[in-house]
Amino acid sequence: MLKILFSPAEGKKIGGDEDKKELFGSNSAREGILNEYNTIVNSGNNDAIKELFGFKKFSDCEAYICDIFNSPLMCAIERYNGVAYEYLDFDSLQTEAKEYLKSNTIIFSNLYGAILGGDTIANYKVKQGNNVGSFIPDKFYKDRFSYQLELYLANCEILDLRAGYYDKFYEVKKPYTTLKFLKEGKTVSHWAKAYRGLVLKAVAQNEINSISEFMSLEIDGLSVAEIKVIKNRTEIVYNITNL
Repeated sequence: MLKILFSPAEGKKIGGDEDKKELFGSNSAREGILNEYNTIVNSGNNDAIKELFGFKKFSDCEAYICDIFNSPLMCAIERYNGVAYEYLDFDSLQTEAKEYLKSNTIIFSNLYGAILGGDTIANYKVKQGNNVGSFIPDKFYKDRFSYQLELYLANCEILDLRAGYYDKFYEVKKPYTTLKFLKEGKTVSHWAKAYRGLVLKAVAQNEINSISEFMSLEIDGLSVAEIKVIKNRTEIVYNITNL
């Protein structure tokens, strides 16, 4: 089975009508950091809230001020709406592709840590790189969840589509595959997010179950330029052909 590691997004959709469920790695393992987040968000300390969220104006914070334990829930793969998720376009997918994403995508949240695409989460805001009170999210979740992730992924192949920052949450020790996107010989940043979303969409639509199947997958706008193997990491370098 193939598992895809993916990044979250700063933007989120509001609302949700999913039931509460046990998150990957257990809810109790997150209790401390979630309690601290909830305390700050509902403290009435505008400066602390703005700092946590990464906003300059308090009016921008208001959509995220809630009791996270009693808020509407949405599947993680649906909650985020940044560039990669816009190009994934979850709502346009067939039911089978949606279920594939819920089961086989692992998203590294700045608040919840490693969660499955189908795990149900509240609307929240933690600016990438910020602490949650006394908690340093990447260090906390790396220490707490790395062993569980290793067990979970032991018999799986891994396609790592995360932005580099999220390596801090979990370092893959077994062989895995990453992607790099070039335009006219130069690495792209904004469009890398878009193509990660498009790659994830193609993987889900074709219900890809192995790296060998992925290597045979034709993705519109991309052509393989080079494949590099560095220790346990295989990097597929793509040329973007339609920008």
